[in-house]
Amino acid sequence: MKVLIAEDEHNIRQGLADIMEAEGYETILAENGKVALELFNSKAPDFVCLDIMMPELNGYDVCREIRNKDKNIPVIFISAKSEEVDKVLGLELGADDYIMKPFGVKEVIARIRAVTRRYLNSQDQSGDTKSDHFIMHDLKVIPRELRAIRNEDPIDLSLRDIKILSFLHENRGKAVDRDQLFNACWGRNYLPSSRTLDQHISKLRKRVELDSKEPTLIKTVHGYGYRFDPND
Repeated sequence: MKVLIAEDEHNIRQGLADIMEAEGYETILAENGKVALELFNSKAPDFVCLDIMMPELNGYDVCREIRNKDKNIPVIFISAKSEEVDKVLGLELGADDYIMKPFGVKEVIARIRAVTRRYLNSQDQSGDTKSDHFIMHDLKVIPRELRAIRNEDPIDLSLRDIKILSFLHENRGKAVDRDQLFNACWGRNYLPSSRTLDQHISKLRKRVELDSKEPTLIKTVHGYGYRFDPND
């Protein structure tokens, strides 16, 4: 999924990009409202994060233009303006959520995941239940909800986590090498790093494995990559 981040402060813009890229999103960055609209038209993002006070065009005006072109694309306002009237105006313009500066990483992740769930559910209106979920031993993975379930207990997952589990499940019984995982779950433009991959797999195991030291869902194939074996 592609996220357009429009924010005139470089450090905040890059910080948001770092958070979202770690979650598994592709980011498109704009330093002002005019550039944001140009990128929205040329890059077709899946949802948008807008600062309110920006040069050229403010976030409200950008949101109006976006809503004229697409009434359904998720929009999140991110702003230091805390007056209630500003929040109400943003929501009336069609924003899906509103995050106040200063914000914490966990808050941003929670709100981004919530909007992503709504977006994925809105895209899945075909009535085809084949892709609603898949099973990995005792784990039920539900991609459009960004979560898995074990014994009725929900496990929240990032978009990247879902990509990894989906790729391993699609290639069940086969060993996939690190380059395959990077291409499928990080993108071909991402510079591969075994450390990045192994760290992410380690964190994912702690969430989805019954015993992360003796994994059954994401097995290591030494010197090669990883494998999910449905018969084990």
